[in-house]
Amino acid sequence: MPELVTIDIQNHVADVRLNRPDKYNAISPGMFQALNEAGSDLMDSTEVRAVVLSGNGPGFCAGLDMGSFQEMAGRPQQDAHKAVGSEVEKPANDRPQTENSAQRAAYIWRRLPMPVIAAIHGVAYGGGCQIALAADIRFAAPTAKMSVLEIKWGLIPDMSITQTLRDLVRMDVAKELTFTGRVLSAQDALELGLVTHIADEPLEAAHTLANEIAGKSPNAVRFGKKLYETTWHASDESGFQLEAKLQGTLIGSPNQKEAIRANFENREPNFADVTK
Repeated sequence: MPELVTIDIQNHVADVRLNRPDKYNAISPGMFQALNEAGSDLMDSTEVRAVVLSGNGPGFCAGLDMGSFQEMAGRPQQDAHKAVGSEVEKPANDRPQTENSAQRAAYIWRRLPMPVIAAIHGVAYGGGCQIALAADIRFAAPTAKMSVLEIKWGLIPDMSITQTLRDLVRMDVAKELTFTGRVLSAQDALELGLVTHIADEPLEAAHTLANEIAGKSPNAVRFGKKLYETTWHASDESGFQLEAKLQGTLIGSPNQKEAIRANFENREPNFADVTK
């Protein structure tokens, strides 16, 4: 059986692909587990400086597998949640956290210390949309479609959307998307802020940006992500304190000195991998 999520690391960039192309990468219980395991593997990587997240086949991810909905419809209410992957086993290196395993399958990409860039083509529906929203940056093909589709099945979105969509759109827009399940074109998604860029070749564009980021100091890039993720909804005091703390750690560090030397010597920097 092929891997449901593949990881290929080249030049400090991890190419992560949902790999159920015959099913539009629909999320089965096995896919939930594979997403969690892939994210956990990357969490501890000191080599990877950027991640490109995409889907093999004709679409990014069509959301929850249809078989899970059929199974849900035939189960008692107290057992129906098992059909949507909520019983996925926690990874061995699991850390204290509040999300369940289905939420983690999306939110783990937000939790990664390095930037995650999603390349969206075909469809990103339901859970697939929520996985994409957890990336730091999103490229979409001109023909891509996105939808918070759970209302079609009598459900609400529950794969960390409360922590991601709020940073992209107003609450009234979030409510409308959730209440209607409206399918958005790439242009619609761009105008609303759900995607960062439209690109004819989103995977190529994502890799170009990932390689650019991988050429910067990995310590500074990781701290930049940590700074915003930690303080975006925090108090002024918390933000100021973390800015000062992280900057104090960077100043005079080996990679910061290398950045200075490379600039003055008019050459490409040679950064060391981060250390734990």
